[in-house]
Amino acid sequence: GTLAFDSIETPFEKRTELLGGSATHFAYAARLLGPVELVGVVGTDFPEETLKSMSRAGIGVRGVETAPGKTFRWSGRYEADWNTRHTLDTQLNVFEHFDPKVPSAQRGSRFVFLANAQPEVQMKALAQMRAPELVVCDTMNLWIDIKLGELEELLRKVHGLVVNEEEARMLSGRRNLFQAAKVLLAKGPRFVILKKGEHGAFLLGRDVRFALPSYPVEDVVDPTGAGDSFAGGFMGHLAAVGEVTPAALRRAMLCGTATASFCVEGFSTEGLERTDRKGLDARVAELASLVTP
Repeated sequence: GTLAFDSIETPFEKRTELLGGSATHFAYAARLLGPVELVGVVGTDFPEETLKSMSRAGIGVRGVETAPGKTFRWSGRYEADWNTRHTLDTQLNVFEHFDPKVPSAQRGSRFVFLANAQPEVQMKALAQMRAPELVVCDTMNLWIDIKLGELEELLRKVHGLVVNEEEARMLSGRRNLFQAAKVLLAKGPRFVILKKGEHGAFLLGRDVRFALPSYPVEDVVDPTGAGDSFAGGFMGHLAAVGEVTPAALRRAMLCGTATASFCVEGFSTEGLERTDRKGLDARVAELASLVTP
């Protein structure tokens, strides 16, 4: 996925040149549960110290390539309801021509997450993996609009899909989310996760159905990366337990929801960096108690 610099405007504060990107948020969440390896590209403007800091945090960066040029940049503004986001600027820079190269030591990984990127880039990365047990992908409305054929080819190669409500409706042509999930499952994945922001998420699969509210965060600072952090916690749990049973998937939803809640409590990766496995486990237990009679 992407490693990026974000510039964020919220109703309360403005920050520029923050560490961001889909792969970055995923990795900071997943590393709370086990080892994680990044595959991505940065420009020559990306500080070496930032990569060292990620490595010290337990994130493998051997698959991060440095290419001539500038790092991916994104800027956006959030309205007071936090659900309305305006993209102000997107600069693909070195990511525009990214050709992923998975290090040989990681090609045998059992659990693979293809973070948001062009579908052909996701498929190039997946083609380098030997026999992954679980492959989950993310996407966005842009690729549904302009790369639908490639995206549908990718869906035939993955086990899970993570999308928000708008993306699910666009990709399926259905307004009702349960009908949308049924259409998406017919395209190839074994399960679909429908992200509903502050209203939680649905897990809908061929042998599992589960719904979970979001964790009640008292002070939202910046929701950027919450979906990727959710995916990091979700995949991190499955990799940690080494199985993809219905029970493991439901527990993974709890872990994903908890990691997303830490993400929104700070700008960039601040919220995720402030917690540890003990803090994560405590929040997972609290969330479980909220939804268990």
